Amino acid sequence: MALRKGRYEVRTAESPAEIRAAQQLRWLCFIGMRAGEEAGDDSLDADDYDSRCSHVLIHEMASGQLVACFRMLTLSGGSEIDDSYSSRYYNLSRLRGFAGRMVEIGRFCIRPGCHDPDILRLAWGALARHVDAERIEMLFGCSSFMGTAIEGYEDAFAMLRERHLAPKRWLPRVKAPKVFRFARALRLRKPDPRLAMAAMPPLLRSYLAMGGWVSDHAVVDSQMNTLHVFTGLEIGAIPPARAKLLRAAGA
Repeated sequence: MALRKGRYEVRTAESPAEIRAAQQLRWLCFIGMRAGEEAGDDSLDADDYDSRCSHVLIHEMASGQLVACFRMLTLSGGSEIDDSYSSRYYNLSRLRGFAGRMVEIGRFCIRPGCHDPDILRLAWGALARHVDAERIEMLFGCSSFMGTAIEGYEDAFAMLRERHLAPKRWLPRVKAPKVFRFARALRLRKPDPRLAMAAMPPLLRSYLAMGGWVSDHAVVDSQMNTLHVFTGLEIGAIPPARAKLLRAAGA
């Protein structure tokens, strides 16, 4: 995978050094920035899934700086769903019956201070290229809210409950020891759309705009200092006009 658009280049990591650079950026975004810690040479966010995934890197061409990254784990179908990272936190047994090829998107992050919307747009373009090449029928992963406190996210979770819950045939069950069952807790809350969208993570907003859906509960992940929801997107459900834009971004 190699794609250049505007100021940026997207490509797949080809060496241990490039994967290490992604792990350093992930540490900065998920751990260092939130804990106020300074990065060192050994400040890495790494786990056993890194060796099984393809790592997608987005660089600013002029400076060579890594501005964003994510990893992809491709599965032949729902029969392999228990091999995914997400299955550590969610009971995904209902998805075992999904027949099509799947890709788990993980550890998506953008360098602090990089607010150019072209970065996210290019990431989705690269994903669209992979989806077409590999005949993928579902994207899924964990979408994270910063911090483990519910306060400030009530409208976002209420909107997820009202408009974006997974269809029952795919709905994840609870597995993690600590969760926030927002569909139950906020069943009487009417969300303020403006506040809800302001609190929604950018990647999750993109999933939802394309017809994505979420679990009915959020996992409280103290290790990563996040609240996250399982997120799925069936490729066939993406509106044709939006699918055309995504493919154009990946052309």
